[in-house]
Order: sequence, then C-alpha cells, then structure tokens
Amino acid sequence: MRITELGRRHGLSRSALLYYDRIGLLRASGRSAAGYRRYSEADGERLARICTYRRAGLPLKQIERILDAPKGRLMDALRQRLEELDDEMGALREQQVLLATLLESGNVPVDSKVMDKMTWVELLAASGFSEQDMERWHAEFERRHPDGHQGFLEWLSLPEARITEIRLKSASDWS
Repeated sequence: MRITELGRRHGLSRSALLYYDRIGLLRASGRSAAGYRRYSEADGERLARICTYRRAGLPLKQIERILDAPKGRLMDALRQRLEELDDEMGALREQQVLLATLLESGNVPVDSKVMDKMTWVELLAASGFSEQDMERWHAEFERRHPDGHQGFLEWLSLPEARITEIRLKSASDWS
C-alpha cells in the first residue's frame, strides 16, 4: 500500500510517516516503479504497534528500542510507564484535593486572575486528563461544592454564559 493509505488506516498524516521513516522507526518495504514508498502488511502491523505504544505514552526513542527487542524489554517498558502514570495520577489527586480544600476554605483570592481557561486545560491535558476526565472533574466539583465550582470558573475569567453552560452540563452529568 502507499503512504497515504497506510496513514489513513492508522489516523496518521503523511508527514508523520515520513518522519518515522527519517528516524528509522518505520521504513517502507519497497518502492514502486515510479519511486513511491510501498508498505507491506507487516509494515502496517509494525505501525499498529507503534500507534498502540504511543497511545500508552511511550516516547518514540523507547518504541524504537523495544520493537525489535525481546518481549521482556517491552514488558519492562510497559511496567515502567504504568509506574510513571501511577505517580502522575497520585500527584494529580493531591493537587485536586488541595484545590478543593482551598476552594472550600475560601482562602483563595477569587478575584486574582493568575490562571486562565486555556492554561488550565493545557495543564490538565499535559497531566493526562482526557476531555471525558475533565467533564467528570467538573461534574464532581459541581456535585460536591457548587459555590466553589462557580468561584473557580470565575477565577478562570470565563464569561458568565460559558460558566452557566459548564455548570448546567456538569449538573446534568451527575444527576
């Protein structure tokens, strides 16, 4: 198959596949008479493993090392990533508890605009929160402390209409 077809099958752009080729992660099995890259089913299976390991959060350098290594190296890498995620999730839980405690205690100056929505969302996404995780977080905040949730959304400098929309959705998610 050609590069475009392979990319479509795995939800990757042509440029991503060219990058994988450039770094030696996924090379085309051959070339057509016109010089186009041609990929075999085995190449597609390798790319499927690459995509799976990327979704698991493994960096490309590590994926490159484990693809052709004994199965033990893969298992070690997966265990290590799981431990990293456990640590990250523990740190996020601590942050969540701290934020909820600060908001409940009222010791947060709600009028200080040190955080905006974009920064907050980027921080959560970088910490591994999916869109669904963020929605659950809002729903739980709304359920446990609606006034604190309102204050937090104001602290993010959101327009009142957006705050109302988030709170209504959050309330409907847990009811």
